[in-house]
Amino acid sequence: MTLLDQPGTPLRASDDPDGSRTITIVDPQDGTTVGTVHSADEAGVAAAVEAAVRASEGWAATAPAARGALLHAMADGLAARADEVAALNTRETGKPAGDARGGVDAAVGTLRQYAELGPLHRTHSLRGADVAVDYTRPEPRGVVAAITPWNDPVAVAAGLVGAALVTGNTVIHKPSERCPHVGALLGEIWSAPLPDGVLTTVTGDGRTGAALVRSAAVHAIAHVGSTATGRAIAEEALHTGTHLVLENGGNDALLVDGDVDPVWAAGQAALGAYANSGQICTSVERVYVHADIAEAFVEALVVEAEQRNAAGMAPLVDTRMRAEVHRQVSAAEAAGARVLIGGEIPEGAGAHYPATVVVDVSSTADLMREETFGPVAPVQVVASFAEGLDRAVASHYGLAATVLTGSLEHTTEAIRRLPVGTVKINAVFGGAPGGAAEPRGASGRGFGYGPELLDEMTTRKVVHIGRPVLRTTT
Repeated sequence: MTLLDQPGTPLRASDDPDGSRTITIVDPQDGTTVGTVHSADEAGVAAAVEAAVRASEGWAATAPAARGALLHAMADGLAARADEVAALNTRETGKPAGDARGGVDAAVGTLRQYAELGPLHRTHSLRGADVAVDYTRPEPRGVVAAITPWNDPVAVAAGLVGAALVTGNTVIHKPSERCPHVGALLGEIWSAPLPDGVLTTVTGDGRTGAALVRSAAVHAIAHVGSTATGRAIAEEALHTGTHLVLENGGNDALLVDGDVDPVWAAGQAALGAYANSGQICTSVERVYVHADIAEAFVEALVVEAEQRNAAGMAPLVDTRMRAEVHRQVSAAEAAGARVLIGGEIPEGAGAHYPATVVVDVSSTADLMREETFGPVAPVQVVASFAEGLDRAVASHYGLAATVLTGSLEHTTEAIRRLPVGTVKINAVFGGAPGGAAEPRGASGRGFGYGPELLDEMTTRKVVHIGRPVLRTTT
């Protein structure tokens, strides 16, 4: 089994002559080398797991308030080095500087949120006999493996690691092979205030991840990444019985009704498809627009793409990702789709790809059926809202979907029928702080983020205390 963030051989991983493994990262902006990191082998993973097991009893016995205080210390350490972490993220993944700094700030806030929520984590009291006490007791699962992605590596890691730690679990963090330097730096910062073995970071390629997932001493795996990797993890968990929290790929639909302003709708589509160059878990991946406004919508969407291309799009994470995005666009075009703007690999160094608009796309094209994870907006015109909703529903993914409409009837019907964890009405991004979604289908399982993630990181023990019958004394 190989666990990779995307299918295919990791182009930057290598076996050195002495038998060790390394990963070399190239800056996707200009092709320069960022650096080389060690890729942990099975022995290195086993050592990390053993350290986590040794530390687990003491950490579980630590008072939740004390664990929360240490999460605040982790947040303090990250805040003090925010610019350094953000700059490294930009170099390693190509994430725009402002977005990279925003991810660090979000991570600081997430750690502080869990620092406060952890001591307040409640379970239930149960009503039994008047002379008895019945309640449920939350207990840590034990050792948690947090396997995190490259597209938002700091904020996502803060959520999974923070929730696991504050509930009394020890954690082994395996960052994506595409941003191991960021992961290693986070490990240095976050482990500093913690007891030994409570948080260990292992960098490496798919073989490192596979060794971690196979360990019977790992009691829970929290993974954010591709569906292919999530499926491989789930298959291994069938043998180990490990608890899983998976947020995997998506093919999020945007359904544009005929009563909305087409220019506004195009702005929403462009934001959803092109933010972070389309490399967001809940990016807009397919668009269904009502025929009544389709012409004006597509014209405005092309203008949005032109403006972004003129301003300069951030690169994709690497040339391997760009090659897959371009393959999907080219295959759709070969099958009869029309590329109105973009769709070509630019000359020069780096992994850049333009904001792209594609129309007349077949429903059977990978561009409409699979996760593209690039700055591409494939558009289909539909005769009615009902037709668009039928097409939006027809997907094996179940992460999120967006509907732009002024109709309450259409809103309620979309909420009822869309088989996804998150439905967004009239905004492609947004939501209340602390929200937690439960993906469906090929997009994963379990609650990620929010207070519900504390439940995922714990088990419940039912306790019944009855009245004893005491011996009599004379």
